[in-house]
Amino acid sequence: MTSTSARLRAAYVALAATDAVLAGTAGAWAHRARFLTKPLLMPTLAGSLLTSSRAARSPLRNGTLVAEAFGWGGDLALLRHGTRAFAAGTGSFGIGHIAYTTGFVRRRDAATRLATRPATRALAGIWLLSAPPMSLGAARTAPVLGPAVAAYSALLTTMTATALHADLPPPARRLTAAGAALFLVSDTLLGARQFLVEDSPQRLETVVMATYTAAQLLLAEGAARA
Repeated sequence: MTSTSARLRAAYVALAATDAVLAGTAGAWAHRARFLTKPLLMPTLAGSLLTSSRAARSPLRNGTLVAEAFGWGGDLALLRHGTRAFAAGTGSFGIGHIAYTTGFVRRRDAATRLATRPATRALAGIWLLSAPPMSLGAARTAPVLGPAVAAYSALLTTMTATALHADLPPPARRLTAAGAALFLVSDTLLGARQFLVEDSPQRLETVVMATYTAAQLLLAEGAARA
């Protein structure tokens, strides 16, 4: 018998696939359709986590639910266009990353300093290569967006680093690390498309949404197994 959690997870996958296709489709009808699909993503995923019996005692459950709630806020904001919508979406996702990070830090491996880990140093290098040009590009669009993008990039990179080094059971650790890495890929592509690459193909939005929704699913699944 299929559980409620499994059915909601399947519904999320179907919604995510549909929304990713719509995101990469030009035309007003596709954008209007996303006002139905995109707002349903995070509530459906959160419902799956809430109804999962294996997640009931997970130390990452509550933080993940908070992050999904703010991810929902970011999804709604980014359905609109303009500086205010982008800033609101960035801020909402940033708070979500703080929620994720808080949970991962509480599960950190106390025996090793995070700053000494090779993956952390690699992530710092990625941030140095990507965040400054995206922040400058954002500032050219609107001055307020430059600091906002820089701060968001720092929060995202920190979340990824703490996810990679959280002390979790092996299955949960693999899922969590993969989810955090995909989140970094998704938002880097989004920032490049938004601020660095002129006339980028609409289909790139499909990749952005596919990696984002996969990231959220993997993080939720990691939390369920923690």
